[in-house]
Amino acid sequence: MELELTSDQELFLETTRKFVDSECPIARVRELIDDPVGFDRDTWRRGAELGWTALLVPEEHGGGSISGAPLLDAVIVAEELGRMVQPGPFLAVNVVASVLATAGSPSQQAEFLAGLASGEVIATWCLAEPAGIWAASGVALEATPDGDDFVLHGTKSFVQDAHVADVLLVVARTGDGLTQVLAPREAEGVTVEPLRCLDLARRLSQVRFDGVRVPAASVVGTVGGAAADVERAMQVALALQVAETVGVTDRVFDFTLEWAQDRVAFGRPIGSYQALKHRFADMKMWLEASKGTATAVAHAVAEQRDDAAELVSVAKAYVGDASIRIIQDCVQMHGGIGVTWEHDLHLYLRRATSNAALYGSPREHRERLASLLGM
Repeated sequence: MELELTSDQELFLETTRKFVDSECPIARVRELIDDPVGFDRDTWRRGAELGWTALLVPEEHGGGSISGAPLLDAVIVAEELGRMVQPGPFLAVNVVASVLATAGSPSQQAEFLAGLASGEVIATWCLAEPAGIWAASGVALEATPDGDDFVLHGTKSFVQDAHVADVLLVVARTGDGLTQVLAPREAEGVTVEPLRCLDLARRLSQVRFDGVRVPAASVVGTVGGAAADVERAMQVALALQVAETVGVTDRVFDFTLEWAQDRVAFGRPIGSYQALKHRFADMKMWLEASKGTATAVAHAVAEQRDDAAELVSVAKAYVGDASIRIIQDCVQMHGGIGVTWEHDLHLYLRRATSNAALYGSPREHRERLASLLGM
């Protein structure tokens, strides 16, 4: 991305990049493909020590940002993790932390935020359902009041790292409104079923709630009044996801450009041919536009501007489409080697394609944008 970084942010970026390069390079990502957990817990905890999970947590609960703009610091990490298609629950944990920091009760904040900041507690956000609708209008899981408790009935799908989460933040419907509820993964009636994922470095699950009973104190925010909190959480998720996708695409463009300069055909580097130069120019234009769009949305969400809802959909729609187009072109630039298992290109294409679908497809966000604009 093209944030104007402070000296502290530049140091944070450099430290994050060096850590990822040394501790979880692509070779290690490949090793974790067959691991049932999907990420290295020790690496995750050490990443948390660098501040990855503390940025959106208030200082009084063990968190703190680098620059005073927590989300802008978080997108720096998201982009760097994208450059190495990192596994792990970075996005999910930070979304839940942001919700608890702004809407959680004092007791919820005291119970969970310090653990999230330290990396000891893993949380994930349960929003979409099996129909694959990410909009609030698609929420059908019910949270029914029953005495001093709420009972959850329904199914959530495409839940990131639910198989290792300690706590689930569940978006449910109560009457005509939305309610967010915290539920332990080990609660009676919770069933986590792993899904087969296109992205080999990410774990998604379907989570069933069969009469799961949670106390009223587990409600985050107000009963039936969580629509604004859900929208804010979606904006945070998309700002982080778009930054990650930009990191994925930027890395692929860089090593493809290097390949085109080194690969010789008919006595010349293939990058010297005019047709490929034109293609690289197009890709560079799309990539720079993606960076600018991602930067704009990060600032809009960080500042909670009135147009943030529109900008996140603009960013998701544009970057979601452009990233796949760029990476597919890079596959073609590599020729036959670009479609082999041994080359890393497919890992990046899988991540970009998965990101384009999660939290709403580009088409869904164009429709959402049209609705927001009254079209």
